[in-house]
Amino acid sequence: MARATAQFQCRECATLLPKWAGQCPDCKSWNSIEEIPVRAPATGTPSPGSASAGAVLTLDQIPASESPRFSSHIDELDRVLGGGLVAGSVVLLGGDPGIGKSTILLQCLAQIGGEHPALYVSGEESLEQVGLRAQRLGLADSRLQLLSATCVEDILAQAAACKPAVMVVDSIQTVFSASLQSAPGSVSQVRECAALLTRFAKQARCAIFLVGHVTKEGQLAGPRVLEHMVDTVLYFEGDLSTRFRLIRAVKNRFGAANELGIFAMTDQGLKPVGNPSAIFLAQHDQPVAGSVVMVSREGTRPLLVEIQALVSESHGGHPRRLSVGLESNRLAMLIAILQRHAGIPLHDQDVFVNAVGGVRIAETGADLAILLAILSSYRDRPLHPRMLVFGEVGLSGEVRPVANGEERLREAAKHGFERAVIPRANRPRSKSFGALELIPVAHLADALDAL
Repeated sequence: MARATAQFQCRECATLLPKWAGQCPDCKSWNSIEEIPVRAPATGTPSPGSASAGAVLTLDQIPASESPRFSSHIDELDRVLGGGLVAGSVVLLGGDPGIGKSTILLQCLAQIGGEHPALYVSGEESLEQVGLRAQRLGLADSRLQLLSATCVEDILAQAAACKPAVMVVDSIQTVFSASLQSAPGSVSQVRECAALLTRFAKQARCAIFLVGHVTKEGQLAGPRVLEHMVDTVLYFEGDLSTRFRLIRAVKNRFGAANELGIFAMTDQGLKPVGNPSAIFLAQHDQPVAGSVVMVSREGTRPLLVEIQALVSESHGGHPRRLSVGLESNRLAMLIAILQRHAGIPLHDQDVFVNAVGGVRIAETGADLAILLAILSSYRDRPLHPRMLVFGEVGLSGEVRPVANGEERLREAAKHGFERAVIPRANRPRSKSFGALELIPVAHLADALDAL
């Protein structure tokens, strides 16, 4: 028999190496090189399940029909997925331990099981544990099919027999292939198992959910190629100390990316939040200095978020600039703009900025709201309690327009706001905003004069 050869691979970045090394030359991670076997190339005729080349078609020969969808019966999950599940799609769901990944998928499959065959594959828990969770959630009478297995070949054999329309694999890090000798969770195992499951999903037209672990940095564990192989990547966000959970779409081939779904954790599982803007608005008995409401846009819908700022005298050598839910580098830039164009001395002040509710804001439309919140806290003068602010601020102090301005104003008018400080270029032509008073500004000085 020929001696089995082996090669080495980094489990962090999947780089192949001819020999073992203590540090990966690409990602610079230590003790991440592991030995993997080299499989002999396949000879002879391809197997029925292998991919084959198809005919070459021009773009006008391809039918322009959308992929059929079916609902998950959870409104917020359908929103994040782009309108529902697509037959043959592969969805990767990642999140911290205990945040609710298995709960939301068990609820989803239990409701789908009444209309379509569904299979829940558990690699981390026994069937008794899954059954106890279903009883706590009130799903014990569902027709959902359960399977406890970790070998991907056994999972595919059972799935081919029962032909589910939706299947959950919890989790991809516990599944292994018998053709590889490496341990479950390694780079080669995760990549091979994901490839086999993805191929089965495309051939059998079965929608598959893959549950993924996350690292300490909050990124999905395993090779980066895993996110490229799947159709949709969802992240479960939220603080475990609060009852609200967020599902954010990072990648979606069948819908809008950066879409946000909001849920509340209850005794009966995760419940969709019908009015998400209400949970991000703090209720104050009286006006508070340093509080400003802005309209962020998450995916395809506007969202009201309260921005809070606290400015206090610094007693150290270096004043602190701390932001929660906002980009820290942009906060430092906005403080410099406020000092340069508004004459506010903050060189000896600590500045803390927070987005209420644990939401993360990445767009530049929050610039003007952050500046006014900082100024309100510095002067200790509260702003109008029913005032809304949004707009991007440039380095020269100009207030730039943001996308979807009219949709943001409609959301503000729906919640009873009375004033809105907006960029002049976002001034709408129509006046269908009820009693909302619009204050268009072109420069930061104009916004300060209007207040």
